[in-house]
Amino acid sequence: MQDTVVQDGPWEFDEEVASVFEDMLERSIPDYPIMRQAVNALAFKSLEGLRDTSVLDAGCSNGLALESLDNYANGRNHSITALCGFDASAPMLGGAQRRRDWRWDLRAHDLREHLPYGDNQFDVVLCILTLQFTPVVHRQRILDELTRVLRWGGRLVLVEKILGFTPELDDDMVSAYHDHKRDMGYSDEQIERKRLSLQGVLEPLTAQQNELMLESSGYFQADCFWRWMNFAGWVAVKTWETEKGSPARTVYSFRD
Repeated sequence: MQDTVVQDGPWEFDEEVASVFEDMLERSIPDYPIMRQAVNALAFKSLEGLRDTSVLDAGCSNGLALESLDNYANGRNHSITALCGFDASAPMLGGAQRRRDWRWDLRAHDLREHLPYGDNQFDVVLCILTLQFTPVVHRQRILDELTRVLRWGGRLVLVEKILGFTPELDDDMVSAYHDHKRDMGYSDEQIERKRLSLQGVLEPLTAQQNELMLESSGYFQADCFWRWMNFAGWVAVKTWETEKGSPARTVYSFRD
């Protein structure tokens, strides 16, 4: 179904949004297929060569990211053992339930709460266009939690809408983004109504602020793998080295 959603109040991931979510992503996220392919390719590097593998999608919406990565892995002769995801929206989670098989573990869960998973449990953690919908005050703690459940050597893949480095540059990028949405068939009214409904609900940070949060969570290898103006994606590897018999962290600053 085509996205014609116009919400009068604050943005919600309700039944109407859930019914058109895939069209919304494809038309609203610039270079969407390229982003999805890059996420899969980099996440798969933590899966290939391993026998039993597990993936967590934090804010799994309708399960599209998990299904896409699973298909990518299957095409390379690897079957992911456990596909886990959670979301706070019941309508979105309902869409994910329709994709599942016996390997899927889907839960209703709010990212602001402690994650119901053990330490070092997952080979890959996806957080795709999710963190931006959580209160800024919680984001560092959320990243710390996602790090906790990721195994050593595993990868976090983070994709976020971001702010420009200065207000002037941000205005330029938002203007170009709105031009993209018009090219994808959205009307000026739809663009403006969605912008207003997202105020106070979606709160982007700058690329630099996201990178500093990754650094503070102890991601010692991290890089920006995709960017289109005010959207960006990072891959971060949870690494450690042994020094005098104890785990020791080596942090590479993004500012170096």
